[in-house]
Amino acid sequence: MKIEILSPSYHRAASAFTQEYIPECRYVVAEDEAEKYIESGKKILTCPVSAQGNLCRVRNWILDNTEADGVLILDDDISALGMFEGNKSKKFTGPEAVEFIKRGFYLAREWGVRFWGVNIAPDKVNYREYTPFSTVAYIGGPFQGHINNPCRYDERLALKEDYDMTLQVLNKFRAALRFNMAFYVAKQNEQAGGCSTYRTSERERDHYERLRKKWGSHIVQRDNGENKAHARRRSAEVKQDINPIIRAPIGGI
Repeated sequence: MKIEILSPSYHRAASAFTQEYIPECRYVVAEDEAEKYIESGKKILTCPVSAQGNLCRVRNWILDNTEADGVLILDDDISALGMFEGNKSKKFTGPEAVEFIKRGFYLAREWGVRFWGVNIAPDKVNYREYTPFSTVAYIGGPFQGHINNPCRYDERLALKEDYDMTLQVLNKFRAALRFNMAFYVAKQNEQAGGCSTYRTSERERDHYERLRKKWGSHIVQRDNGENKAHARRRSAEVKQDINPIIRAPIGGI
């Protein structure tokens, strides 16, 4: 299986750092920003200027233009991947992370799924040892693996695109693979550029309502703080965010 690791990056020529951890990753940047990224010593894949400015649009451009069977789309601020071992967590070295990614794609293909990811936070409270895998769980935007996935991100939901993609895949294919024992570490919304250029509390609420109307209130519900691990790691600004809980009405783990 041919695998690509790509990271959309927007106005972060000096601050993107996923590639420092995973050199095999390339940043996907608009043509008018390419020179700045190259001057910073970064490996890039250029996309049209028209593909940037909306996270969903650039992710769709990636899915439409890759020649790989498997493409991992990462945020540009990933500092580590890791895994829980009992009550302790271990962070992978860069080479170990790449090996995990490759094994993840091959296992996902063996399971017959088109979409896979990992746990959303490096906090033990998020991991139950008796469920190392999930098939109907939310897969966060910072780490999303696609295997010939025909689903595309909804540009109307650029601030809730990962929830929507998870639901699209579950609706169409009835399963997505999440490695609950594994996790990523990312800054998420703490840097300038990227989604922060258009992320506001008002837009967050609007996109939450759009997501709820698209899928229904029985599937998309508001997170009122049950996910305390997630809440603890959010900044004061992001605490105003409306984070959904999605409950797919299908069988699975």
